Amino acid sequence: MAKSSVSLWVRDVPSLPRLSYAETRKRAAEGVRQYWPKERQVRGAKRAVDVATAAAEIGDLTDREILIAGAIAYWCEGTKRQSHLNLERIVFVNSDAGLIRFFLRFLATAGVHSSDIRFCVHIHESAHVEAAQRFWQEVTRAPADQFTKPTLKRHNPRTNRKKVGAGYHGCLRVSVLRSSALYRDIEGWASAAMATSGPGQVSNPVS
Repeated sequence: MAKSSVSLWVRDVPSLPRLSYAETRKRAAEGVRQYWPKERQVRGAKRAVDVATAAAEIGDLTDREILIAGAIAYWCEGTKRQSHLNLERIVFVNSDAGLIRFFLRFLATAGVHSSDIRFCVHIHESAHVEAAQRFWQEVTRAPADQFTKPTLKRHNPRTNRKKVGAGYHGCLRVSVLRSSALYRDIEGWASAAMATSGPGQVSNPVS
């Protein structure tokens, strides 16, 4: 539409006062404040549907799938053999309760007896250590005598810690007694899984 035509139609409309920069910023901030609560609800609902749909695609896992997934999880988060020490043992540390439960399921599927598993809570010294210990005992459903003394991280006042409050439970260290044979099995399972990754694979994926 031509500006000349518009000017004829609106020439009698009084012009609005020009807003100051501060008022413009204020109105923009208010618009954002009103927009995001509703938008977060919409995005949160869509995200929940997407996650539920993806979860339904997996279904029940076979023992073979548990071994593959557990071996990959361990190779991502577990302790690896050091060539200069030649020490092979299962040590898995994580803060996610769901992943810890899955790793224990993996160990059971791999033939590890629950009495051969030891646990240790790693947590900041300023946190509620006793509550964290109880939390991980509930997650693992393991007796208290399988938990060793918690390892405390010393406080650094210069660090701006984000993981605080009632939802912070530290990390759980899961170790398996006499586990060198299982470690080699995991290395083999992980190596086989990564070797079948398709184009771009390497000849020796596990080192």
